Amino acid sequence: MYKYTIARQLATKRVITNRGDEVGKLVDLVVDEVGGNIETLVVEVDRESKVMARLGKNEKIIEIPYSAVTAVSDVFIVDEREIAEASSN
Repeated sequence: MYKYTIARQLATKRVITNRGDEVGKLVDLVVDEVGGNIETLVVEVDRESKVMARLGKNEKIIEIPYSAVTAVSDVFIVDEREIAEASSN
């Protein structure tokens, strides 16, 4: 029950960059089955995302490595440089 509650709290959290720009909203997490560690955030990109426009990307869903997360509160804050690296792969 506890894990389900945490998952519900994370669902649809906004994802923004360390510069304050909107990326989108969290739609899923990729979790290591053995260790239980979060590996990747799966994010539905906001149509008007300045970040993705700057990167020249027109993707609806992106995966951001969890290592890019710098803070979690009401939103996920991610390092914009790591988004650029992840989307270039």
